[in-house]
Amino acid sequence: MTVNLGVIGAGRIGKVHAENLVNRIPEARVTAIADVRLDVAQSLASTLNIPLVTADYRDVLASPDVDAVLVCSSTDTHSEIIEAAARAGKHIFAEKPIDLDLATIDRVLAAVEQAGVKFFVGFNRRFDPTYARVHEAIHSGMLGEVHLLHIISRDPSPPPIEYVRVSGGIFVDMMIHDFDMARFLVGSEVEEVYTRAAVRIDPRIGEAGDVDTAVVMLTFANGVIGTIDNSRQAVYGYDQRVEVLGSKGAASTGNVYPNQVTFSTASSICRDLPLNFFMERYTESYEREMRAFVKSIVEGTPPPVGPADGRIPVVMALAAKKSLLEGRPVKLSEI
Repeated sequence: MTVNLGVIGAGRIGKVHAENLVNRIPEARVTAIADVRLDVAQSLASTLNIPLVTADYRDVLASPDVDAVLVCSSTDTHSEIIEAAARAGKHIFAEKPIDLDLATIDRVLAAVEQAGVKFFVGFNRRFDPTYARVHEAIHSGMLGEVHLLHIISRDPSPPPIEYVRVSGGIFVDMMIHDFDMARFLVGSEVEEVYTRAAVRIDPRIGEAGDVDTAVVMLTFANGVIGTIDNSRQAVYGYDQRVEVLGSKGAASTGNVYPNQVTFSTASSICRDLPLNFFMERYTESYEREMRAFVKSIVEGTPPPVGPADGRIPVVMALAAKKSLLEGRPVKLSEI
């Protein structure tokens, strides 16, 4: 079976997904691409031999040669396009977040459920081999009963201030991946969060109403205690690590480097800096994610990252922000 896919959004992440589908997944065929910047869509279509090119995503949804769509457009368009795709009967892969408003997310998910289409949310880090191995260790019982989880996620440099002003803030645009990873690894839902955060890097981020340095404590329903720390600037590169402590042992991950060379001299022992950002660090996870989406359509199985996984991390993000503003622990049931 071949799955015909339309890509909506030909920017950085849309390009990555389209290239993986065309070049690495034989069960997939990209038949359409849309972007409001028609020249960008045309350039990618020319490179990948995609037949339908348009500036209007509705042309993709109307095409009988499209079985499923990838929503890779700007965040503020996700909910509208997902709803329209559901009404058109297309299976949907959507980059996160679905929306920044919980009521809108609920409306979108209701439309998806009513349409009966598959809905896959783009939390690609679940498909990273390193994190998948930690997940396997936890859920096989290798580590025993999990007691503590610590997730470190630090960007090499802050995003443009124009992005910060419209992104929804650090808990939605950055830590949302870590909220999902926490649920994925522990296998239990978070009941309460407590946030401490500040502006330590760039005062303009504070002027835009956001923070750039944050720690969130998580209390899980199964008793696990977790912490997530985020920073908009780690001068040494993209810092992505996890540690899990259980009754039978621990698991920890390190950063990924461009090579395995260690330099030893009379003055120091050192190595090159980690891979610099997410496109390099998570290259394999994006391919594995697309394979999982296509496989769920071909085999008729539920997507491994479904509707609830698109909603709950947003609830966690909203609770984290509320905790920061009110200076107290916040239960997710309050949101």
